[in-house]
Amino acid sequence: MAHDSLPYSVDETIDSTRMGGGADRDAPAPHRARLASAYPPDVDIKIDLTDGRTVLGRLPDTPATPPINHPTVSRTHFEVEWDAGLGVHVGRDMGSRNGSAVDGERAVDTWHPLVPGSVLRVGDVLLVYEASHTFQHMDAPEVSRRNVPGKANLIRALRARLARAAPDVSPVLIIGETGTGKEKIAEEVHRVSGRPGEFVAVNCATLGEQLIESQLFGHMKGAFTGATTDSPGLFRAAERGTIFLDEIGEMPLELQPKLLRAIQEREVRAVGSTKSERVDVRVVAATHQDLARRAHDGTFRQDLYARLAMWELHVPPVRDRRSDILRWLDDLYGIWATERDLDTRPPRVHAEAAERLVLEDWPENLRGLNRLVHEIASRRLDSVRVEHLPEWVRS
Repeated sequence: MAHDSLPYSVDETIDSTRMGGGADRDAPAPHRARLASAYPPDVDIKIDLTDGRTVLGRLPDTPATPPINHPTVSRTHFEVEWDAGLGVHVGRDMGSRNGSAVDGERAVDTWHPLVPGSVLRVGDVLLVYEASHTFQHMDAPEVSRRNVPGKANLIRALRARLARAAPDVSPVLIIGETGTGKEKIAEEVHRVSGRPGEFVAVNCATLGEQLIESQLFGHMKGAFTGATTDSPGLFRAAERGTIFLDEIGEMPLELQPKLLRAIQEREVRAVGSTKSERVDVRVVAATHQDLARRAHDGTFRQDLYARLAMWELHVPPVRDRRSDILRWLDDLYGIWATERDLDTRPPRVHAEAAERLVLEDWPENLRGLNRLVHEIASRRLDSVRVEHLPEWVRS
């Protein structure tokens, strides 16, 4: 949501009250990280941190550190160092005019530890501490930013891995919490793969337990009561394309060997038939469950899990992508307004409200962001302060 442009020189530090308030598995070296801007939208910077000292402000002490050109930021505002004893970066305010905060707590005289996801407020600028990656500048331009949006390091790493997995024929297992957009990622795997067939989405949790086999693999006329015609099944509907098995953890244990056979042998047998038929189908599955643990416990077949997890794509929850939260809200507001033929310009969010939104855990992930946008947009607010946020965000 928008922040007004400000008619102040970056040579002048103003008091903020004058403005009206307010995991990819490739592990980085522990002392390398970055600060990515989250607010306001006209401040778009990334500051690399190593094991040295970094001064943040309008006039940082080295040319390698980008300046934070915002009128509420002092010339030298905040310093960050690597603490070898603690094994983390730590930071403290340098006597700035408008102060600093780490994760909502004022950072005055003492050093404050920074961990992945920490939110640093410098004046009215919000920065998110992110673990850096050895392939920090890698991304995948061929992957749609609409289906896999965001600039956070974790999402850049996800796009890079998706681009490597998509052209392969092996199954893909997408792992992530409910509401993180796993189906959009599955669609993008299919699109980038270039497979000419259809993308067929199946929610395993909604398939009828008695009919799930015939729904997936088809059935012959007369195979069971109600089977009045032959049915090809969803696997054959996805011929030369991709079948997306959402909520794969809900698949009945007794059907899992047949799914494993379909994947390994590339053939299916319709219910009531004695003959198997070849299929050319890419399998992409998704789950919010810990299938590795379930396989170990015997509640999910180990051999099926191993086959599905040839490629694993781990989708980070919203709380691990804090630098993208406010941009997401802008995009979702635009979608909401477009559907209603309204002005798509989002309301201005004041700094205190922005800080609260970025610090929120968002247990419902994208569904929670959509819910917030609906509540705010329905009230036709021109600006959003903390008191305008619903209770479930402010509490």
